Formats: sequence, C-alpha cells, structure tokens
Amino acid sequence: MQLGATVPASGESSAKLHAEGNHPMKPRRAAIYCRVSTSDQNPDLQQNELREYCQFRKWDIAEAFTDKMSGAKDRRPALDRMLAEARRGRFDVIVVWRFDRFARSTSHLLRSLEEFQSLGIDFVSLRESVDTSTPTGKAVFTIIAAIAELERSTIRERVIAGQKAARRRGVRFGRPTVEVDVEVVRKLRDRGLSWRSVSAEMGVPKDTLIRRCEA
Repeated sequence: MQLGATVPASGESSAKLHAEGNHPMKPRRAAIYCRVSTSDQNPDLQQNELREYCQFRKWDIAEAFTDKMSGAKDRRPALDRMLAEARRGRFDVIVVWRFDRFARSTSHLLRSLEEFQSLGIDFVSLRESVDTSTPTGKAVFTIIAAIAELERSTIRERVIAGQKAARRRGVRFGRPTVEVDVEVVRKLRDRGLSWRSVSAEMGVPKDTLIRRCEA
C-alpha cells in the first residue's frame, strides 16, 4: 500500500466493490447427464465421477438426469427434459461421462454442441477430457465439426456416384410408372362405373386413373 493512501471503512469498501461490479461471481450451474443401456446396469459410477468433477470445479449441480435405455433410441425422456431445461437458461454447463453416453451419432453430437454454443452453455465430456470453455476444448469442437462435415460430404459424393452408375445401367429412380389402359378405363366409365369401382376393377389408384384419362 502506498504511503498516504486512505483506507476506506469496511462498509464503504463493500459498497464501492458492489458499485464497481467486483462482488464475487456466482458458482456456475451444472447439469449432469448419465445413461446406462439396461435397467440392470447401475448409473452410480457415472454419477459419482461427474459429481466429484463438479465439486472439484466448484460448480453447483442444478439437476442430475439419468436414462436407462439403449443409446440408439430416438427419444430419451431424461435427455429431452435436460435439453428443454437448458433452452430455458437453467444451466451454464452440461457434464457427461462420455460422448457415447450422450449422443446417438457424430451428427447428433455436433448439432447438440452447436445448440449449446448458441445458448452460451459449455459442454464437458469427462472421459474424453473435452471442455468447450477452454481453448483446447474449442479446438476439439472445431475438429469434430470438420470430421462430421467430411463424413456428410463423403456420403453425399458416394450417393451421387452410385446414382450415376445406376443410371448408366438403365436403372430408373423414383416411383415406378403405373401402366394404365386408357381405352379400358373409358369403356368401364361408359358402362356407368364410378372412378372408385374402376379403380377396384383395375387395381390402380383412382387419382392415377383420372390423371391418365385427362392427360
């Protein structure tokens, strides 16, 4: 402290700190997510490690979410609820045990990370040591995004190449063309049959018959 400096009273110091916005920061709110494949498996291993990690980082655990089902399921109640709560701004960071406990695929992981980024929520995968709040974690996220884009581009190129090769072999894409004998249809109509009856008689959808006869 410099000589001659005035030391403010404790009340004055507290008020000044508050006014300048230097008051202590609130702990970050964390959501932890666990998943086990069957009801026979115990999620305690995952939960204990995630809770210890949050305690080490001095994060408050706002809520813990657990699903007991296959990772291939499109709908997971606990995960869906966590994502809904995240969109309401209830969490600052989401912590999972491992990528495959959270995401169904690389594309699902990427979409989720992109959404968390837009919401201002960090993502931590404990086993992969990924933390998007750090420069290294942000770099890993960029790499994952690049790999996913490469995967999509490769699949797209293979599909296009396969279609071109199939066309050269005479394969036609789209719905197969339905052959309609228009003269027979008109004769049946002249006999007074309804379009529905003609459709049943010929085994061709009614709308298809009408389009062909009006063409």
